[in-house]
Amino acid sequence: MSNMGLPLATRLKPSQLRLVRSIHDTGKLQLAAEAVNMTQPSASRLLADIEAEVGGALFDRQPRGMTATALGEAFVRHAQVILAELESLAAEVGSLQSGKAGGVRVGSVTGPAVSALLPALMKVRRIAPDIQPTIEVAPSAELMRGLEEGRFDFIIARISPDSDARAYQAYPGRTEEVAFLVREGHPLAGGRVSLQAALEYDFLIQEPGSPIRLAFEQAFLENRIAMPERITNSSSLLIALSLVGQSDTIATQTHEVAQMLSGIGTGLTTLDLDTAISVPPFLVIHARKRKLTSVAQRLLDEVLRHL
Repeated sequence: MSNMGLPLATRLKPSQLRLVRSIHDTGKLQLAAEAVNMTQPSASRLLADIEAEVGGALFDRQPRGMTATALGEAFVRHAQVILAELESLAAEVGSLQSGKAGGVRVGSVTGPAVSALLPALMKVRRIAPDIQPTIEVAPSAELMRGLEEGRFDFIIARISPDSDARAYQAYPGRTEEVAFLVREGHPLAGGRVSLQAALEYDFLIQEPGSPIRLAFEQAFLENRIAMPERITNSSSLLIALSLVGQSDTIATQTHEVAQMLSGIGTGLTTLDLDTAISVPPFLVIHARKRKLTSVAQRLLDEVLRHL
């Protein structure tokens, strides 16, 4: 079936555009054929086909070589734009398929966001600077909802009790320890501290039902100590920093986060507790039925290496 009724743009092929561009650049059919990996007879036949498609000569044949006609100059000008776009497309597709570009959406609870996700992201970024990550830090229950709704490629969290574990692929993370974060100069700072002694002060603790809150409550129950009476419920780091910095409030944080917040110059420190408070291990989780993109898989692999 003839394709002569089709528009010129749909009849031309990249190989034809490359040949015409090469003839224009070299001025010699033999050199142009070699540049595009053709024999000279094949290149000659292809050029004749192109000129038939276009409806006129693209080059004047002269003893010293080939020079573009006005039609040829116009053809080459547009061919260069088209080939540049095709080459750009090929490079972008290659980057996306290899995980060197593209977007990735990750949710994480605070501790592993600091200790695993950010270091993994920085390493991937050195190899793939064009990736576009979106990171959300939130409680596990909120992250699980986001994963169920398709808002995340993967999350670092704990599976909710009401979630169907069969719907997810999970990789082991690690157990976290709870630290008591206070201001420098706090009455309890500098010595060994018991849970009983901490009862004298206000607490800022994550909301009821959260893993840190459950571990905190379990520690008091196991040691047969009454729970603190003055508690502010919040998972916000901003609230924690404000309260701890301006009062004797004690804030519960994972050990990794507390270490980061109590660095030199922050005015914060952690208490030396005589009782270890452990939080159940977090997991790295993604939905079984949704295939990860190359860039998401690359970041996931790097997170697992850090863990």
